[in-house]
Order: sequence, then C-alpha cells, then structure tokens
Amino acid sequence: MSEHELSTPIQAHGEEVTSITLRRPTVAECRAIKMLPYVLGKDEEVSLNLDVAAKYIAVCGAIPAPSVNQLDLADLNNLAWVIA
Repeated sequence: MSEHELSTPIQAHGEEVTSITLRRPTVAECRAIKMLPYVLGKDEEVSLNLDVAAKYIAVCGAIPAPSVNQLDLADLNNLAWVIA
C-alpha cells in the first residue's frame, strides 16, 4: 500500500479526499478488468492506457469511478504510473 497526496482535493463517498491510498490489485481484479493498465510497444516502450488505469485507481484506491474523473491531470498521471 502506498499513500499519495493529491494536488487538488476530490469528492468521494460524500467527503473531501486529499490523499489516496493505493493497494496492489489482485489477480481476480485484473481478470475482471480484463486488461493491464499499460501497453508494451514494438520497441518495448511502456505506454499507459488511461482508461484502464482509471479503473484500477477506482478499485485499488477504494473510490467511486466518478471520483477518478475529478482528479487533477497531474494526480491522474502519477497514480496511473504507480498502478502500472
């Protein structure tokens, strides 16, 4: 588990959230999402799949999916790379 301070608070579960604690996803959660949050390119470069990463952030951060949409772009990027 790792805690991440948000640059901009969001609303989740009817409360203001200033940090998100991410845990590792389980195999069952990965299978339910059906994709990993990253893609390997031809030259083995790693690229984020933000739509999939957002699903993992919601699950592993224990926040509703609509709350992920409130994240500042910098926070989304940071959390997505942590998940990846």
